[in-house]
Amino acid sequence: MFFLQAAALCCLSSALFTMATELIQNDLTLTRRAGESVSFSCGGTDQCSTAVVYWYQNKVSDKFRVIIGINRRTGAITSDYNHPQQNDFSAVVKQNSWALELKTVKVIHSAIYYCSCSQSSHNMIFGSGAKLYVTATPVAKPSVTVYQAASSDHLEEKRSLLCVASQMVPPVVKITWKSQKQDGSPLAAPPGDTEQLDIIESDYTASILLIHQQDENSHTYGCSVTHEGGTVEGQIEEGVSQSPPKELPPDTLSTNQTLTEGPSSEHPVSQKQVKLLCLVYTVLITKSLVYCCGVSLLRLIRRSRKHAAD
Repeated sequence: MFFLQAAALCCLSSALFTMATELIQNDLTLTRRAGESVSFSCGGTDQCSTAVVYWYQNKVSDKFRVIIGINRRTGAITSDYNHPQQNDFSAVVKQNSWALELKTVKVIHSAIYYCSCSQSSHNMIFGSGAKLYVTATPVAKPSVTVYQAASSDHLEEKRSLLCVASQMVPPVVKITWKSQKQDGSPLAAPPGDTEQLDIIESDYTASILLIHQQDENSHTYGCSVTHEGGTVEGQIEEGVSQSPPKELPPDTLSTNQTLTEGPSSEHPVSQKQVKLLCLVYTVLITKSLVYCCGVSLLRLIRRSRKHAAD
């Protein structure tokens, strides 16, 4: 228990640090046909110590390349970085700031685009990146299903919920969890005694929410899946009570299915898959703990060497 809490705290601290120093790119993906136009916005530039925001292109088969620099105050472009497609890019005013624009999208432009700027003389900060898909395949919203991945009988005082998003085009989503008390209180982030793990595969994205059952009040837990085609909500009634009975009334099967019965979708998730996800969860938490311990050890060694030198 202690190790899991320590790993979760370490991961949370790292995430908060990253969030505090990132530029804002709200688009996870942008899908266009060849010949159409597209623009990439970048927020949070008030953190920048200089006026120039740089845009980078990252392809699987190529290195991380700077494309152009845009003066966020005037829109002036600096393009002497020898990027092979630098003449295809320009600047456009978007949401009261200057954004990167492609007036004519080509297949060769398929890549992830990052904005960046100098926060200080020795520190660069980046956005989370937006992936451009150049394809004739239409955008399709994900199919979202929420499962009760394990009961309290298997995880002592914990339970797991599994949110699976699949069949989406493009295959990139962001999953967030929300909870609501049965008294109808507004939806909010899950209580602090929960842990979340996201798993990304080529044909689906899954998120596991581990619930510590210390609150005697029942909640409605749901996942919100953000996609280029729109946001899709999925929810399941959960509380401290045991799993629903094996035989459910016909009118409740659509919202309270358990893994043993399987969902009504065309691609159900088997118990073996759920066990595998839980195993991956445990392995990743252990790796996070080892990483955090390693970083702490290195800091202690460096500090002792510094004191010895003094």
